[in-house]
Amino acid sequence: MRAGETRFFGKPVRRNEDPRLLTGQALFVDDIDLPGMLQVAFYRSPYAHARIEQIDVTKAREVPGVVAVYTAQDLGEYWRPGPLLVPPPPVQRMPIFHKRTQVPLARDKVRYVGEPVVLVVAENRYIAEDAVEQVLVDFTPLDPVIDLERALAPDAALVHEDCGTNIAAHVIQEKGDWEEAIRAADLVLEHRFVYDHGHSAAMETRGIVAHWDSRMRYLTVWDSTQAPIPIRNGLAGMLGLSENQVRVIAPFIGGGFGPKVMMFYPEEVLIPWVSMQLHRPVKWIEDRQENFMAQTHERSQIHDAKIALTREGRILGVWDSFLHDTGAYIPYGLTVPLNSQCTLLGPYKIPHYYSEFKAIFTNKSIVTPYRGAGRQHGVFVMERLLDLAARTLNMDRTVIRRQNFIPSEEFPYDNQIIYQDFAPLVYDNIPAEAILDKAMEMIDYQRFVQEEQPRLRAEGRQVGIGLVCYVEGTGIGPYEGARVHVQHNGKILVATGVGTQGQGHFTSFAQVVAEQLGVDPQDVTVITGDTAEFHWGTGTFASRSAVVAGSAIHEAARAVREKILRMVSDEWEIDPVDLELVDGMVRVKGMPERAISLGELAVKANPLRGAVAPHTEPGLEATRYFGPPRGTTASGAHALIVEVDPETAMVRILKYVVVHDCGKVINPLIVRGQIQGGVAQGLGNAFYEKIVYDEQGQLLTASFMDYLVPTAMEVPSIEIGHVESLAPWNPLGAKGVGEGGAIPVAPAFVQAIEDACHQAFFVDEIPLSPSRLWELISTSLHHRDTEG
Repeated sequence: MRAGETRFFGKPVRRNEDPRLLTGQALFVDDIDLPGMLQVAFYRSPYAHARIEQIDVTKAREVPGVVAVYTAQDLGEYWRPGPLLVPPPPVQRMPIFHKRTQVPLARDKVRYVGEPVVLVVAENRYIAEDAVEQVLVDFTPLDPVIDLERALAPDAALVHEDCGTNIAAHVIQEKGDWEEAIRAADLVLEHRFVYDHGHSAAMETRGIVAHWDSRMRYLTVWDSTQAPIPIRNGLAGMLGLSENQVRVIAPFIGGGFGPKVMMFYPEEVLIPWVSMQLHRPVKWIEDRQENFMAQTHERSQIHDAKIALTREGRILGVWDSFLHDTGAYIPYGLTVPLNSQCTLLGPYKIPHYYSEFKAIFTNKSIVTPYRGAGRQHGVFVMERLLDLAARTLNMDRTVIRRQNFIPSEEFPYDNQIIYQDFAPLVYDNIPAEAILDKAMEMIDYQRFVQEEQPRLRAEGRQVGIGLVCYVEGTGIGPYEGARVHVQHNGKILVATGVGTQGQGHFTSFAQVVAEQLGVDPQDVTVITGDTAEFHWGTGTFASRSAVVAGSAIHEAARAVREKILRMVSDEWEIDPVDLELVDGMVRVKGMPERAISLGELAVKANPLRGAVAPHTEPGLEATRYFGPPRGTTASGAHALIVEVDPETAMVRILKYVVVHDCGKVINPLIVRGQIQGGVAQGLGNAFYEKIVYDEQGQLLTASFMDYLVPTAMEVPSIEIGHVESLAPWNPLGAKGVGEGGAIPVAPAFVQAIEDACHQAFFVDEIPLSPSRLWELISTSLHHRDTEG
């Protein structure tokens, strides 16, 4: 190979995990079937807000096949609020923060529809569900808190009376002086933007199986979690066990997207406890309606935003005040609104920025991160403000963006506000100009605007183009670790603490190791999400696995490589620089016949007889940890061309382009899959999917009959381009890619629709929905006819 050339890193290696997934051999939580296993069903609150006066489970306990029924009172001292997963960040100003976290079973009051009240254990799920219907609960309904602005009224009902307010938190961050921006501005624009509730709707719902072995004093838990190690640590503490008495396994997971990292769901707390009480394995699998009601949601925010500009379109400042719906509890802290606050800044130089948000308790499902985790909101507000400015100043959308990019010579660029990792938001590098140029080239921007669009419009077709830019903070700490081990058969074993939910970890991690040790990625076995295999780590979230866990794996593999070269060098009395690792062998450069296999070396490194030198580490194995000093900055642009049918308001995407900088690409096939999947979810969020509550807090979209998920018919094939700028703060040069596909879809989508409809309206709400688009088109046509 030529200098700098790689064998596997950056190559489109096919995924190691796919044969198991495609042949039905992959293990999911619901595949766990243990002898004597019991099943659980929950009685969940039918009210959004009510006091519990009395619970009668007598008839439920009498149902044949029921083993146990538990209420909050039956839990005794085990009943306690869950932990605060993310504490308040060290922001500039935070006048209010009320820590209120979910409970295992509601005791005195229910705070959202679907909150668990009674747990029923039976010989099978059918019996358990029948018994749930025999549970009698006497509720006194209370006024629900549903509307964000109404929640702040002096006479509003209180979700948590002891707080004295529905404000869960109040945060202010700023840089520069907004008032100075106003004084210097030629133009100040302001607008309100609404971003409504969404749901991850993963193919696999949540599930948990627990088995307490009373003789071994050992608890095994299979959990569809994105964070198995924190779950193990938390369960050990709650159950009074040592951490080595608890094993948590996160097997294959059919989509995580963020909600499955929430700790702790009531079911995760209860199922292991029940197994310990009954000395039998216990399973609970969430049904789809439970998934809509009881799994966390994301996204409802109302922004009142302003932008100050010169007449040439230079941004002088941005002001944003928003309300964030945190749901009934706030276990995940302020991650989502903080991401919105920070990501709004985008790749633009904004001298003056004032941002304030209030997180609001409501009688709705808990809100935690879902793919993008609040970044969508910020990008939507910023990109829509720029579109509003471009309209007002009669500027091209690409020109106003380009002239406000942060100059390349100013990186690393300190935004002077605190990010979700509790560190200042510093961009490492953003090749914004190159990204914009490539996106315009791939979408053929100038030709479309100057030639194609006029021609198609002359034919009576309503076509439009959209193009937006974005930044995504990725790869945050605190750390991850990994162990790399050469086995006696020459194959490599890698263990790390992160879980996997379809990201291709078994392949990309194998490629990182294969590059260091000179083996085929298929000869690298990767174990993720099993606390018995690796004991320390944080989890899979925030587009961090490849950056943080991948770097730990890289460092461990490099340490093993050094150990291999040192061992052969000592034995053969050859300088290590004259050795190479190729095809599972160590050989002398230029003398391929003088070689030894990694398997033979592994046997020699673990002798069964004789003496070894002092301080010798047996085996070809190394464990390393990696913690980045701060997150990495991924960025990109989305561009698309759409056609709108004015009679039906149906939208057809004719072309969709994503240009992305995720640093050094480990596997372009996996990156393509991540971006394609992200765009699919972004389109659902932009146009199809919406969680709807009525005035009483009843969920009206609790099935796929009512919650519109895009299918392969609606999601186009994505054209993807890469612009590579290496991340300076990790050894791989990698940046995260897991969420960039989803983050900027909404503003690009609505910008293209507006363009197709001759700028007849301005979209300031997400999701748009076909019915809402039809209303906008109809209203604009009515106004045109009236004015005509």
